[in-house]
Amino acid sequence: MKKFLFLLSIAILINGCGNKFELKENVTAKDLSFVNQDSLEINYPDIIKNKIAVIGFIYTHCPDICPMTTHNMQLAEEQLSEDELKNVKFILFTFDPERDSPNVLKKYAFVREMNMKHWELLTGNKNNIDSLLKIFNIKAFHDDTTYNKMGEASYFIIHTDRISLVDNDGNLRKIYKGSTAKPEELTNDIRNLE
Repeated sequence: MKKFLFLLSIAILINGCGNKFELKENVTAKDLSFVNQDSLEINYPDIIKNKIAVIGFIYTHCPDICPMTTHNMQLAEEQLSEDELKNVKFILFTFDPERDSPNVLKKYAFVREMNMKHWELLTGNKNNIDSLLKIFNIKAFHDDTTYNKMGEASYFIIHTDRISLVDNDGNLRKIYKGSTAKPEELTNDIRNLE
């Protein structure tokens, strides 16, 4: 029995020290054009080329999940040294290009005091956003739209709650539930990819 427990312990130890990333799915097959918070055109996947990318999917009118996702990504960023951050890019793509203009994304970043040296907030045409959502297997659906007296549309988007970790070869390596992601886990995973 002792021998069995010893062998079992060795097997657990060996498996525990192995690669903790179960995913290895390339997410760079399609060239897509987006616009960042400074109204500059950004190509995907060029933006993540030779970088570890931490990618979140949000919209700025979101009342709950998106601010928590953004905050968890920021907490992970804060745990990395400037040297480590040279190889990492934090990216937020919007589900809502109709309302999330570059200027709105810029305000979103300003209010959250994001270090724009490490971040890009991206919007673009609906077709490109939909293509990217398919690549990352993200779902996003508008609920009913209402209009105020000024004729402005108001709606929420029901969407997948996700942060994606992509290695510097463009492979999706791990996904996290964005609103409850543990920043320490994300930080450790980034370090393990470097």
